[in-house]
Amino acid sequence: MMRSVLLRGSLALVLLGVAVPSQANPYTAFQDREIKALSAEEQEGLLQGRGMGLALPAELHGYPGPMHVLEVADALDLSAEQREETERLYREMLEQAQTLGARIVELERELDAAFASGEITSEQIESLTVEIGEQRGRLRHVHLAYHLDMDALLTPEQKARYEAARGYHAGGDDSPRDHGHHHDHGHHHDHGHHHH
Repeated sequence: MMRSVLLRGSLALVLLGVAVPSQANPYTAFQDREIKALSAEEQEGLLQGRGMGLALPAELHGYPGPMHVLEVADALDLSAEQREETERLYREMLEQAQTLGARIVELERELDAAFASGEITSEQIESLTVEIGEQRGRLRHVHLAYHLDMDALLTPEQKARYEAARGYHAGGDDSPRDHGHHHDHGHHHDHGHHHH
């Protein structure tokens, strides 16, 4: 009886061993992707200029983003001038993010096609991946820098209201801060070099 149980156990382990590889490999779900390195959601996000968490260090340390400021504008009691400037910042940020996002998608497609051809070289890999890395860095810079510009437009009270409206907890290391040294209403960084 004991021998029978042991045999059944061994058989179960053998069968499990056969079944595990396909179940444990998450990559099998990616085979039908248009661009293997990008999910459909990631590709769409890049093309539409979404933040995709790229500005979290700014957002969660009290530097508001233009899009989210517009979403809670009523709670912030923005002046007409502040709203107009925020809308301008958002349009500029979106345009630059979409331009960079489209370039990243194009480069990822090139990399994918090169591997699909079976004729990719180490030099091609280096060239494409370094360029993708640079463009992704530029994209993150755009999102983060516009949080800095947005911060310069708001008063400390408005930033506190922003934190509350966005549901961030008061106190602690992530509490709203007065970035006084950044305040220069009308100040705007030159992001023109991002159109590479």
